[in-house]
Amino acid sequence: MKYFKTDGSAIRLFVQPAPKQANPTHMHPSEVLFQGSCPPVSIPVCDHYAGSEKLMRKSLALQQELGPVFDITFDCEDGAAHGNEEQHAHLLGHMLASEENRFNRIGTRVHDVASPLFEQDIKIILGHAAKKLAYVVIPKVSSADDVDDAIAVVNRHAEHNGRQNLPVHVLIETHGALADVHAIAALPQVECLSFGIMDFVSAHYGAIPGDAMRSPAQFTHPLVTRAKLEISAACHAHGKTPSHSVTTEIRDLGVVTSDAQLASRQFGYTRMWSIHPGQIRPIVQTLAPQLDEVNEAAAILSQAQAVQWGPIQHNGTLHDRASYRYYWTIVQKARASGIPLPASIQTMI
Repeated sequence: MKYFKTDGSAIRLFVQPAPKQANPTHMHPSEVLFQGSCPPVSIPVCDHYAGSEKLMRKSLALQQELGPVFDITFDCEDGAAHGNEEQHAHLLGHMLASEENRFNRIGTRVHDVASPLFEQDIKIILGHAAKKLAYVVIPKVSSADDVDDAIAVVNRHAEHNGRQNLPVHVLIETHGALADVHAIAALPQVECLSFGIMDFVSAHYGAIPGDAMRSPAQFTHPLVTRAKLEISAACHAHGKTPSHSVTTEIRDLGVVTSDAQLASRQFGYTRMWSIHPGQIRPIVQTLAPQLDEVNEAAAILSQAQAVQWGPIQHNGTLHDRASYRYYWTIVQKARASGIPLPASIQTMI
């Protein structure tokens, strides 16, 4: 307590002692590097969609073979035959709850929020597998309010089945959703935004030509590229994952690789849809960090930790916490992609 006098009267000022700072050497890197903000979401770089029972089981077998280096999204919206929606949702729920779901990296796309089947899907699937479901994909939203309403329904059924804060992925495929994309990305429970290119192009009723649904025009048409950039920018502003739309080419895997490279290097997408098992490997190989970059990241982070995250010089280049954040995300992406991490970095994870 300190006393100050002015005009003969004493004024007492209480001075709070400064809080003790934790030793950075003993703090987790994410605590040091992302103080005051949440680290960005880190999930597998490929999202494989499957709707029929045959394709879902084939996807499960492939995930068991390769490991959890890609996610699977079981599809209610386009996967169920008309009139068979309830049985299809039960099938998904049983498969999600089964021992075949070894890694708990399977989500589901439900019917859109305006459909009477939306809540039915949620209720059935979460009733079977709330604790094993990786995420729920919400399509056809028109605003951030739509997403808020959808999350409320998801949470009501998730909590009833013992699950809190189930991650939500949102498809951006309408004019309204694109206009609200930053507000949607800012919602805490949303971890990923996906671009629904086909519905987005169709929503322009011929003003965007059909060839903009596929390469090369999907990377050159101004209205499509604007949408992609807005989604990517919103995700990165709020620490969420932008997921690129499908490549319809399923025979020429060079096209898949090229699309993944353009999506990543020019548009900042860190995840991409697959609609055929043959697309999974090229997407993972393209979007996952390269081994030499992972090794460099490990060396820089180890050196930084040794000096309590102060500035360092590595191979003639100066680094500080700004670049450490970049290299930490490389390590997280490598881990999610199944890339072996050097021993020097494993103790930090």
